[in-house]
Amino acid sequence: MPDNGINVAGGSPRIILSEPTGSTAEVLLYGGQILSWKNERREELLFVSNKALGKPSKAIRGGILICFPQFVNFGLLEQHGFARNKLWSLDPSPSPLPSANNQSTVDLILKSAEEDLKIWPHRFELQLRISLSAGKLTLISRVRNMDNKAFSFTFALHNYFSVSDISEVRVGGLETLDYLDNLMHKERYTEQADAITFDSEIDRVYLSTPTKIAIIDHEKKRTFVLRKEGMGDAVVWNPWDKKAKALPDMGDEDYKTMLCVDSAAIEAPVTLKPFEEWMGRQELSAVSSSYCSGQLDPQKVLQGFS
Repeated sequence: MPDNGINVAGGSPRIILSEPTGSTAEVLLYGGQILSWKNERREELLFVSNKALGKPSKAIRGGILICFPQFVNFGLLEQHGFARNKLWSLDPSPSPLPSANNQSTVDLILKSAEEDLKIWPHRFELQLRISLSAGKLTLISRVRNMDNKAFSFTFALHNYFSVSDISEVRVGGLETLDYLDNLMHKERYTEQADAITFDSEIDRVYLSTPTKIAIIDHEKKRTFVLRKEGMGDAVVWNPWDKKAKALPDMGDEDYKTMLCVDSAAIEAPVTLKPFEEWMGRQELSAVSSSYCSGQLDPQKVLQGFS
């Protein structure tokens, strides 16, 4: 049977998920953050900075972070919202689980606190289900309005992928789409390339994106496939050398071995009436590119995943 364990390491409670083929995931209760995802060969698939601070009041740079109730700075709220800097709880009454063999799952919950209401005056419940199975890591997020008035929010799953060399990576599935360029004051442009490649800093919000995106790592001959529902946007970010050196919790060379491709709902905020619920789903798969008949063309890779 799949195994779930709770450890307290370095003062931070964490849950270890494992499944029969040998893959594992490590989840922190602080921030509901996924800090590690390893495949059956014990290869780490997520990036964590070698200078990650890990202070009790600060999220660790890397892994998968939950950005709620906003993704960008607005008003009194901090960058990427406060959910990533809160201690979550194990959900005592999660939604019913569908039957699934050889799957390891944990359910977390975050509820609005009085201190949060001072800066974001809306009562909510944020549930997060994290499921690990062979070759896949699935996150299901639910936001429920517990207030007697409507509210709006933006949301993102901030995914730090581990790559061999950023210059050898291509992202497929976003060609011909419009994007907002955060390096150009959020000006709107249209993607002209057949696939996104990297030779400088990038910080873009791609709009009206498909349900599948491929991150192809030529050197490792590995492809990540990101499937998403309920989150129409995708953020692509790499700080490159100057920005990496300016970030205190990131190593100078870290930008070479990481890429963020996020599932997000940013351009059109989600609005919930009293006691309404929103759900977003993300499934990550990591496969050898040889599974795609040796093809490293983004469109052919995506066509291989139903």
